[in-house]
Amino acid sequence: MSEIVVVPHTHWDREWYLPFQRFRMGLVRMLDEVLDTMAAEPAYRFTMDGQLAAVEDYLEIRPERRADITRFVTEGRFAAGPWTILADEFLCSGETLIRNLEYGLRGARELGGAMEVGYLPDQFGHCAQMPQILALAGLPVACLWRGVPQSVERDAFAWKGADGTVIRTQYLPGGYGNAVALFTGPAEGLADRLEAFTSTMREWRPEGPLLAMYGADHSAPSGDITAAGLRLATLGEYLATAGVEGLTVVEGELRSHARANILPGVISARIRLKQVMGRAERVVTRYAEPLSALWLGDGVPGGHGTGGRAAGERTASERLIELAWRGLVACSGHDSITGCGADETAQQVEARVAEAEQIGQAVVDLVSASLAGGARRDQLVVVNPSPFARTALVLADLPEDRSCLTAPGGSAVPAQRLARGPHLLDESSMEDLTRLLGRVHERELFGHEIVSWSAEGNVFTVVVSRHATTGYQYADLRAAILAAAEEPGPWRVRTVAEPVVTVAARVEVPALGRTVLTSVPAPGPTDAPGSAEPASSPPADAGEAPSPESQTRAGRLQDGAGRPAGGDGEIITEGVVANGLLRVSAAPDGTLSLRTASGLRADGVGRIVDGGDAGDTYNHAPPETDRLVGAPAWVKVAAICSGPLVSVMEVSRGYRWPSQTTPEARSEQDAEVTVTTRVELRAGEPFVRLSTTFANPCRDHRVRWHAAPPREAGESYAGGQYAVVRRGLTGEGGCGEVPLPTFPASGFVAAGGLAVLLDHVSEYELVCPPGSETSGELAVTLLRAVGYLSRDHNAYRDEPAGPQIATPDAQCPGTVTTRFAVHLYDGTWDEAGLVRLAEEYHHDLLAVPGSGSAGPGPEAAAGPDSPLEVSGDGVTLGALRRRDGWLELRLVAQHPSAAEAVVRGPFTAARLADTLGRPIRPLDAAGGVVRLPLRPFEIATLHLT
Repeated sequence: MSEIVVVPHTHWDREWYLPFQRFRMGLVRMLDEVLDTMAAEPAYRFTMDGQLAAVEDYLEIRPERRADITRFVTEGRFAAGPWTILADEFLCSGETLIRNLEYGLRGARELGGAMEVGYLPDQFGHCAQMPQILALAGLPVACLWRGVPQSVERDAFAWKGADGTVIRTQYLPGGYGNAVALFTGPAEGLADRLEAFTSTMREWRPEGPLLAMYGADHSAPSGDITAAGLRLATLGEYLATAGVEGLTVVEGELRSHARANILPGVISARIRLKQVMGRAERVVTRYAEPLSALWLGDGVPGGHGTGGRAAGERTASERLIELAWRGLVACSGHDSITGCGADETAQQVEARVAEAEQIGQAVVDLVSASLAGGARRDQLVVVNPSPFARTALVLADLPEDRSCLTAPGGSAVPAQRLARGPHLLDESSMEDLTRLLGRVHERELFGHEIVSWSAEGNVFTVVVSRHATTGYQYADLRAAILAAAEEPGPWRVRTVAEPVVTVAARVEVPALGRTVLTSVPAPGPTDAPGSAEPASSPPADAGEAPSPESQTRAGRLQDGAGRPAGGDGEIITEGVVANGLLRVSAAPDGTLSLRTASGLRADGVGRIVDGGDAGDTYNHAPPETDRLVGAPAWVKVAAICSGPLVSVMEVSRGYRWPSQTTPEARSEQDAEVTVTTRVELRAGEPFVRLSTTFANPCRDHRVRWHAAPPREAGESYAGGQYAVVRRGLTGEGGCGEVPLPTFPASGFVAAGGLAVLLDHVSEYELVCPPGSETSGELAVTLLRAVGYLSRDHNAYRDEPAGPQIATPDAQCPGTVTTRFAVHLYDGTWDEAGLVRLAEEYHHDLLAVPGSGSAGPGPEAAAGPDSPLEVSGDGVTLGALRRRDGWLELRLVAQHPSAAEAVVRGPFTAARLADTLGRPIRPLDAAGGVVRLPLRPFEIATLHLT
């Protein structure tokens, strides 16, 4: 009989149809049993699912068994890691996947050693960069189940990643439990079961030992399997000597339905989870971590901390950042961020992701406080999170008598007045005036800082400001209140804010650097902020200069003296916004027409289509008789804001959507829904920013946003996980699951000259008209509302994906808001610079009001021009942090051809490292410049000092 190698293991979902803590109690019982068996049976082996989190969760309850696990790991009998968690590879960022592997390998090695296999047993498909991510961490082989295409006819193939990295990949025919039935019957029938197993598996592996994965979900393998006389091994032992010679080559992402279900509906289930994850990853990865590395502490390029205080802050920030990262990694699990668990699970995941964002924001607050302390209260510190110089908009609340801004050299900063803040914040009657002291919290009253106070008659007035510039002593205020309180009441207590105006300013900031603006008085009268006045003439077409009349209305562009400064913006009329690069107009049906200065045009942008969904959190499935609603009952268009720096209009559309859906049809009863789209154009931006909001009163339905590209498209390009992936109009089927051509995208999706810059991972489809081989429209899912974790009868999936548990929260009741931007382009996605545009869209400049009572002038406060600058075709900054005394940069060449990354900064030494921080080779850093050739989509880690 052929040799069979048995790998005892478990697949442990950390949280799923039960929340984490309820699953953990089963984990404790299971691992207790496994460890007792290993202690009694020296030949026993066990593979812990490829993820360390379950081991760490266990040791929190059983710390006394750490020595047992360490011994078994060191002996090579207990396989731990390499991952922290089994993440969904499409619903988190590429950097989150790298940190997942980093923390998993580190923790497993601290226990005695990590399994050197990229084990991915149950993820719902695999991203294009996974081969490179594994190889950069020193893992030579992957092992997986789902997503493998029909072309794979053996149990191993050569997986070629987006950058060309090739690794051997073990395919698991029948899944990660292909041998679970071997030991479940009577002992006398074992030989027959082994023969049947061999017959099945020899079709996949003609020669060599057969892999028998003996394990299942949430259970321990039998402890008496050693008596069967079969060879037991960990997964790492079985795959230790594998190579890639002669294997079928499979390129790119693995999202085929041919061999197993990939459950694509998880991309759009519980859309709010995807939104909070996208926001949290951005805050931690591109604000908290890099800004603390650059701006907190001495000895770091661009660092401005001082003495022991800065060193303490640096330590605190690093610990906080790792805490945030570990929270994000834990929530990226394939039954966590996917939203395909119970309502209690989803609620806890959302709370933990929000906590990670809050930790990241706390670190940003540390950086902001450090920067604010070095600037006066009449100054605004603006920080650029991008590795290249930016000119972009920031919003600032300024005192109305100092509502103009100047740059460090004294030149005027283009600014547009948007709105005034409230003046009278509160007016109360008090018999006992001393009660006012109970309202005061140190310097704060009604969210502002106390500036001054006065008593006239029986009126006590406190003046507050967001930009206090005078000293304040609580003792002085207390003495004034006690003196006034000697007069009998009642007292009228008024809290008055200094007049404040919200200003949009267009600011130039160096790469990863800062600039300091100063608020100054406007010498002449200014227009009152507010909505645009009716246009006195038709708006200029895209590309034309704004008319003199348009510059005299509210919201005009002003220089430092309050005079019109000119610019590339245009004022809106009701239903039209334009900025010289792009003109957007609202059609009678509420859709948008986009026209660029170069003549590109797209009509019908933003069509909203509501359809039924009788599926579940795993798979969309329309009812037998669907009723699509795409035409609004009414449309209203209103001008909100008008000016050369920013112009906004609002398009409201009323719909009647069927209130619920059954597997047979949609209901005849309708619900009234208003969909409001905020349309915003900013000066200098070639794309239009959109925000679509509606309150969801319906159940079991899918809402999608449609746009017809300027030209026909038979393919799409989607950003995600440090790659840009090409996809066609169909998916490969074959395993009982309808291969819907809905795909995930993060960063952007582009087709036919139209790109959508996305705020979070979103589901999209190129909708193809019947009989056509090219797309009609690009459809992005705004909402998919369903009521079951898994339906036993899903029209688009043959077998259940989990238990049939009701999930009322997955109906997504309440307000749904989706933000994205639309850009029209010529040529290809890389020629259009979509990666750069997505970087600018995702990462706003950070504006920090100064807090110092006195300080240097703007020139001295501005600091270095730029701590670091990165350039190169398609070269993006993935991460920036301090590591072992070095400044570590993660760079990615998101470009279809070879590129050269150029890094400039005040450093004297550089080296190339792997993603675990291990040095590879030194790099030439002469003159503070590093030049590094990169393959298409290559990920490179640089260390600088």
